[in-house]
Amino acid sequence: MSAEAAALRLGTTVAKAAADMWLGGRRREQDRRLEMSELIRLRVSGLRYQRGVRRQFEEIADAVYDRLAPFLEREFGGLEESSRQAVIDGVCDTFGAADLSDEAILAADAHPAELVRRVTGAVGPPVGFGEAETRLYEVLFAECVEYYVRIVQGLPVYEERALTELLGRTTSLGAEIARVLERLPDRSLFAPEGTDRDGGFRRRYLELVSTGLDEVELFRRTSDRAAAQVRLSVAYISLRATGDEGGARRRSARHALPLLRPDMSDWETGGGEGAGMRVEAALGGSSRVLLRGEAGSGKTTLLRWLAVTAARGAFTGELADWNGLTPVLVKLREYSGRALPQPEAMLDSVAGQITGVMPKAWVERQLADGKALLLIDGVDELLDTERRGVREWLHKLLMAYGDVRVVVTSRPAAAGADWLRREEFTALHLDRMTPPDLAAFVRQWHQAVRELGEELPCTVEELPRYEESLLTSLKDRPHLQSLAGTPLLAAMLCAMHLNRGSQLPRDRMELYRNALHTLVHERDADRNVPSAVDSRLSLGDKLVLLRDLAWRLSDNNRSEIAVEQAAVHVGRKLAGMRHLEEHNGGKVLEQLRDRSGVLRSPAVGRLDFVHRTFQEYLAAEEAAEEDRIGNLVERAHLDLWRETIIMAAGHANRPQREELLGGILDRARDEHRHARKLRLLAAACQETVPEVSEGLADRLDAAVDALLPPRRPTEPAGLAAVGTSLLPKLPRSLRELTEKAAAQTVRTVALIGGREALDLLAGYVGDERNAVVKELIHAWGYFDAEAYVEQVLCRVPLRGRVVDVTHSGQLRLLSRLGGVDTVAIAYPLDDFTAVGELPPLVSLSVVSPKKGGDLSALRAHPELEFFGLAGDVPMSDPAVLRDLPRLQQLVLEVRDAQTLRTLRLGPQTRRLALIVSPGADLTPLAEQQDIAILDLYTQEQGIPRGLNTVTAVPGLWLGLHHFDVAAWLRSPDFTPPKLERLALSGCTLPEDPHALDFPGVTVVVH
Repeated sequence: MSAEAAALRLGTTVAKAAADMWLGGRRREQDRRLEMSELIRLRVSGLRYQRGVRRQFEEIADAVYDRLAPFLEREFGGLEESSRQAVIDGVCDTFGAADLSDEAILAADAHPAELVRRVTGAVGPPVGFGEAETRLYEVLFAECVEYYVRIVQGLPVYEERALTELLGRTTSLGAEIARVLERLPDRSLFAPEGTDRDGGFRRRYLELVSTGLDEVELFRRTSDRAAAQVRLSVAYISLRATGDEGGARRRSARHALPLLRPDMSDWETGGGEGAGMRVEAALGGSSRVLLRGEAGSGKTTLLRWLAVTAARGAFTGELADWNGLTPVLVKLREYSGRALPQPEAMLDSVAGQITGVMPKAWVERQLADGKALLLIDGVDELLDTERRGVREWLHKLLMAYGDVRVVVTSRPAAAGADWLRREEFTALHLDRMTPPDLAAFVRQWHQAVRELGEELPCTVEELPRYEESLLTSLKDRPHLQSLAGTPLLAAMLCAMHLNRGSQLPRDRMELYRNALHTLVHERDADRNVPSAVDSRLSLGDKLVLLRDLAWRLSDNNRSEIAVEQAAVHVGRKLAGMRHLEEHNGGKVLEQLRDRSGVLRSPAVGRLDFVHRTFQEYLAAEEAAEEDRIGNLVERAHLDLWRETIIMAAGHANRPQREELLGGILDRARDEHRHARKLRLLAAACQETVPEVSEGLADRLDAAVDALLPPRRPTEPAGLAAVGTSLLPKLPRSLRELTEKAAAQTVRTVALIGGREALDLLAGYVGDERNAVVKELIHAWGYFDAEAYVEQVLCRVPLRGRVVDVTHSGQLRLLSRLGGVDTVAIAYPLDDFTAVGELPPLVSLSVVSPKKGGDLSALRAHPELEFFGLAGDVPMSDPAVLRDLPRLQQLVLEVRDAQTLRTLRLGPQTRRLALIVSPGADLTPLAEQQDIAILDLYTQEQGIPRGLNTVTAVPGLWLGLHHFDVAAWLRSPDFTPPKLERLALSGCTLPEDPHALDFPGVTVVVH
């Protein structure tokens, strides 16, 4: 069989299948053996109509022939005549047997590859083919199915009564179909074919991803030396993500008050994990994720790391199952103004240099087999109209390839948390870095820059000193933590600290000023960057323009502006700057955006500041420069303006400071509703003002006096935001304060932090009132663990009081504390044997180690009366619980019956509390005959098995917490309890209260 004959037969087969579907055939067995002309004669009435329809489908057959003939000419050369015939017969026979109806095409979402899979699964491929025949058959059948789908999509609806009109509309149908087929990519026929080459191409592609994406620029705005590229795989740190319901409360709260000093456990290894989970764990919990985060939060870096790690098969922990996936990174910004990529074009931006030798349908096979990790970056970088297209593109892609794993990133403003809810995406928010994240970032940053060697401004051996110096500054200065909340700005702080010889500015006004000067002008000027030199704008000129833009944004309560609108504002400002020759607002704005380092385009056509702090600092400076003090006083009660007003107090001259602070205090006097907030703001402004008049100083003192001492639990946070200037106003002794006010004063001092605060707390030791001692113990978490033990905690009476341990640094110091006998360890231990090294305890609660442990360490505490273990992790040697002679109360988390079956308690243990899952089996609890009080908690309402067995124990006091009691009473195996007392808390109760009347049982409902 010649290539021409084969191509003609295949073309006729495809055209006949299309004609049969179009003419509404029922695919009877006898119809499948008919020639196309016979089929048309049977289905179409009238000779003229038959000839017209036949001509159209013959032209369609010719169009298929034109596509296949060159390909077959090449492929047939390597096959025997019998093999050629068998392959063509196989394709035609499969077509004849396949379900190619409208319903079948719709079920495959009109996607050729999916239709091929469905047909092959239903009909099955021919048998007896060798490797070469199989490869040719698969390629030809896939091509023919694609042509068939394209043809069917181009056919009008057939109605016999309107055949004349239809033939008039379809006189050029064959030519139109030919043009459709001509536009199909050539690669589908002439790229390397067959899965035998897939492995080799995949290895080459993964090598390219592994090397090409494994680089990151740590910082590019402070010095050449710190701007070099280093390996992403070395610099990467794990960030934190939370389930995302929109984040509006999180964002608004962020501006209400500056970040307070965090608990120092966050800076220690094994410290607190904050509200969110590690992003790797969050990603591992869903196959489709919409990851939202602010500019500079690390979204693109995370996707690049995922791609590199997938390419190397180096995932661990929660993402270990992702090893073996093929990463496909799609940068949406590259498709602005053009169509989004089809699968065969998805590798172009990352591996465009090798896609020409990519085997046919290789990406489709990765997607179809569920072996692809699709990473789609930057929804926010497209126009709003284009973003809607992304959603439809994704919808269709996932309809065809439902098993593919997908991560999509966007700024929150561009895509709401429910933006991809129809596609069943889980929305996550990439959070600002918490102190442990920031500590890890600083350590990793200094580790990564080691690769720069002699290019560093210091020796490699000095880097640990720089690292520790920066960490100390971050722990003691909350405004530094606030500025370094994203990887982008944390890298800036690291580079500034390194390039300034470990010296950071004295206060935040100086810090922001120096950062802006460096970012906006000095680096470009030092390097003689052509665009910077050519612009002829001085540092002062640039700051004038940026201040004006910042004020316009803040004045309208906005953080983002259209580029065109911003250009108009810049142009107007330039018109008044008579010493400049350049008055083109658009051109100057573009220079500022591209070179200043403080402006960026979060999306095409949009502009914002890289960090809100820069906008607030510049807006405050503009308010002072343009004497807009009255505007600030009017807005002083608004949380959004708090930081701008505090910095405006630092920018203002003396008369302006008098007007600003005096106006705020006047409002506090006259407006009772906002009085406390306004006094706190006036007090906070003392951080930035260089000096005030005697009269204003007296008024500020009076305002602070009106706020002290704190009495309610809500007050210390607001007072601590005033900063260290508040410490001299706080009492040296608590003797004159009530117990409640004294405790809140301790809390306020702890939240302020620093060396002065530690000295003040040391002076409070000796006050043995319970609430004061409790706060002194709690304050341990806000200071260096060893320093606090030496100055404060070693002199605090600890016997009988709970000492919370939140990190390993505290745990190591417990043995130095006299009298400690009650400990609550609030983080997962690395090794449970550490419990055996603690001083003898009476009460101990622990979060179980992630890998389990050996309870035999409890033998070191023979006086233990209470033990609580949170976390359902297997622990060996549970028999030790029976051997503790004074153990009266036990709290455990239980997920399965095995834990209860192995639980053995001695007669001394009279009270047991269990956190159980709804699916747990409580039957073994009936064997614990010595338990007098049993409390059962469940995090999800339900009815654990064996509950009736427990309630049948005479004399038992049972507490049920969050149980579905109504369902229990309705259950067919329910038996009235024989308890002495039944307490119900947070339970779902029956509508009839008398349903809880059990003879001889006291029922208490909370």
